[in-house]
Amino acid sequence: MADSAATPRLGIVAGGGALPRRLVEACRNAGRDVFVLALEGAAEPETVIDVAHAWCRIGAAARGLALLRQNGVKELTLAGGVRRPSLASLRPDWRAAKLFARVGYRALGDDGLLSAVVAEFEREGFRVIGPDQILQRSLAPEGPFGRHRPDKQALADIARGERIARALGALDIGQGVVVQQGLVLGVEAIEGTDELIRRCGGLRREGPGGVLVKIEKPGQEHRADRPTIGPTTVALACAAGLRGIAVEAGTTIVLDRDEVIAAADAAGLFVVGIRGR
Repeated sequence: MADSAATPRLGIVAGGGALPRRLVEACRNAGRDVFVLALEGAAEPETVIDVAHAWCRIGAAARGLALLRQNGVKELTLAGGVRRPSLASLRPDWRAAKLFARVGYRALGDDGLLSAVVAEFEREGFRVIGPDQILQRSLAPEGPFGRHRPDKQALADIARGERIARALGALDIGQGVVVQQGLVLGVEAIEGTDELIRRCGGLRREGPGGVLVKIEKPGQEHRADRPTIGPTTVALACAAGLRGIAVEAGTTIVLDRDEVIAAADAAGLFVVGIRGR
């Protein structure tokens, strides 16, 4: 068992997807105590099976902070996707309204808002860490993951996608873009990567399939919203007729890497880590 004095109880502010569940599993395997603050409308019910947890509305900041303190959380990580609501549908309580008034909710992109949220947790006395500090071997290595390699056309699409994704990221819009034979089929905005891939499936052209390029935004808050892929990403890419996925090495979290490699190899897709610029 982990030494509770050396490893304080970890709080996971959980959105959607597999990442929060993988963090819970990693803590169990390490013997670390964990509490999940599951965000209503984002986290899946299976995330909190057999783990100490409470559900909280996204706009209920005062209640969320109180729950974390009441459950002895000292260290905190933010994990999983959250569909950003409008300010009206968010219904912020007084604590959230105070933060949004200070930082400007409407004016900030997703990364700017997440950076403000991380800073607010730190003001409240929590130590915020990145999910990659809990998960082992989680960051993408450089180079091909499996048997398949990008050809000359795919490499050109990757290079074009990277340029576009960096321009989008500089504006704090999104992390991903799909390029097919030099044509930009779609860019990631508020819908997220999964919906981007699904949308591009209906836009594909004849000939070699497109490439998903996913990279970190310039100056991104590393402890929140790192680019993430997993087996679901590969399955969606295959269904959409893509022929490969390129992610930024050293910054992108790869969930269940062995499964990603096996699924990509079976589907004939390449997955490759590219060096950041």
